[in-house]
Amino acid sequence: MKSIAAALVFFTRLPFWRLKAFNVRPDYFKQVINYWAVVGWLTSVIMVGVLWSAAHILPYSIAIVLAILSRLLITGALHEDGLADFFDGFGGGNTKERTLEIMKDSHIGTYGVISLIFYFLLFYLLFDNMNLHLACLAILAGDPLCKFIASQITLFLPYARTAETSKSKTVYNKMSIGTAIISCIFGLLPLVLLWKFHFWLAILFPIFVFILLIFLMRKKIQGYTGDCCGATFLLCELSFYLGIIILLRIFNL
Repeated sequence: MKSIAAALVFFTRLPFWRLKAFNVRPDYFKQVINYWAVVGWLTSVIMVGVLWSAAHILPYSIAIVLAILSRLLITGALHEDGLADFFDGFGGGNTKERTLEIMKDSHIGTYGVISLIFYFLLFYLLFDNMNLHLACLAILAGDPLCKFIASQITLFLPYARTAETSKSKTVYNKMSIGTAIISCIFGLLPLVLLWKFHFWLAILFPIFVFILLIFLMRKKIQGYTGDCCGATFLLCELSFYLGIIILLRIFNL
């Protein structure tokens, strides 16, 4: 439970730290990525709550924007910052050292700006092509699922920096069997909400993206960073929703 508390404190900007139960030792933060999918339950429920409520009052397009904004506020745009740094580093760095240097720079570059523009544009358009009911179910399933998939990065790659040079000063621990089971349950269980089993095929899309990113990171920096984790989650999630749209068209659902 302490590790889950640390994950909620680390991955959100909600004032959990004010509660005594969430005052955990620093070593618990080495486990936060292993419980990332648990945090996905919270962020997805809040995002869906905003989307569902707003859509009954405002035009659906505005509701989508408010839902996206709600998650940005909850997480402090932590993952989006990672996405921008990832594209800046991998787009502008020619060596491992230069790539890591660019990713650590607090200034956003051209690649980062372009990545965010296209990410939010595609994110919006994907949900604009779903009805409200399907969009809510897709978020409830996709958020924790893709955080679970992205959390597997520690099993395939070493950390590319040292704890001292890390932005968060934390190097994640690899999953034990127990944490892997918990993460798997929280990551995969929401898939049952997608009432048509055809949609379950959408999981192949983020798995494919994850594999491609692993190969890219291994080639470019021989490891991963916190920014890589955030970018992996967002790109996997985007591909999951894209997969749902493709399956909608293929099976005429």
